[in-house]
Amino acid sequence: MKTWLFHSAELPRLLRHGQRLADRELELRGDLAALDGPAVAIVGARAASSGALAFARELAERLAGAGRAVVSGGALGVDGAAHEGALAGRGRTLAVLGTGVDVAYPERHAALFARIVERGLLVSPFPLGSPVRPGNFPTRNPFIAALADALVVVEAGARSGSLGTAQAALRFGQPLFCRPGSPGCDALLLSGRAKLAASAEGLAAHLLGAAVAPIAEALGEDDAGRVLRALASVGDAPTLAARAGLTLPRVLAALLELELAGRAVRLSAGQYLAVSGSAGIKG
Repeated sequence: MKTWLFHSAELPRLLRHGQRLADRELELRGDLAALDGPAVAIVGARAASSGALAFARELAERLAGAGRAVVSGGALGVDGAAHEGALAGRGRTLAVLGTGVDVAYPERHAALFARIVERGLLVSPFPLGSPVRPGNFPTRNPFIAALADALVVVEAGARSGSLGTAQAALRFGQPLFCRPGSPGCDALLLSGRAKLAASAEGLAAHLLGAAVAPIAEALGEDDAGRVLRALASVGDAPTLAARAGLTLPRVLAALLELELAGRAVRLSAGQYLAVSGSAGIKG
C-alpha cells in the first residue's frame, strides 16, 4: 500500500488553520479521496463505558452512511468504536495515529487499521517506524480536530487527552459537542464552550442538517414543569428543590420523569442540565 508524504501546508483541510497548527510533515496511507468532503471528529476515553461505545458507534455509522467522513485517533475505546461505526456505515474514516502509519498501536487494532486503509486513511505527524511514546499523543491530537469540521467528545476524564483535542477544536473555531455524564465533558458543558449532545440520533440529524422532531416544550404546573423552569441554570437536586419550592423527594421524582422524557440530563457531579430544542442540542 502506497504511503504519501505531505507537508501540513500542502493539505487544504490543514492549511485553513494557518499558524494555529504545528508545521509538520504528515505520512498518509490509504485512499486520499477520504480527504474530500465534510468530516466530523469523534473522540473519547480508552476505558469507555458501554453507553459511550454505543453512542460513538451509532453516531459514526449514521454520519458515514450519509457521506460524512469520520475522524478519530485509532485508540482503544471510543476511537475504535467510531472507526468501526464508520466502516459499518460503508463510509470513509481517518485514523490519526501517535506512531508511524506502519506501526499498529494498539496491536489489537492491526486488523482495523488494515480495513481503514481500504476505505479511508491512516495519518501520522511522525515518520515511518516511529514507536509509541506518551508525548506523541498531545502532538497528534490537534490534527484530529484540524481534519474535521466539528468535534464530538463522547466521554472524557478530568485529565483526558480528548480535552486537548477539544481545546484545539475551540482554537480552530469549530463546533464542539459533548455527551454528558463524564467529568471532562461536563466541565466543557458547564463552561458554555461545548454544546450538549444528548443522543447519537439527534446529534447526527443536527450535524447533517436533517429535520428532527422537536422536544415538546409544553409542561403543566406539575412538579416536572416547576423543576424544568428551575433548570434555567444548572443545579443539583437540593438547589433545584429550593428554586422550585418542592421537597427533595418530589424533585428527584420530577428529575427522573424529565430524564425519561429527554428534557434533562444528569451530569457526573450530580448536577442537572435542561435539554432544549430539537435533537437534544443545547447552546
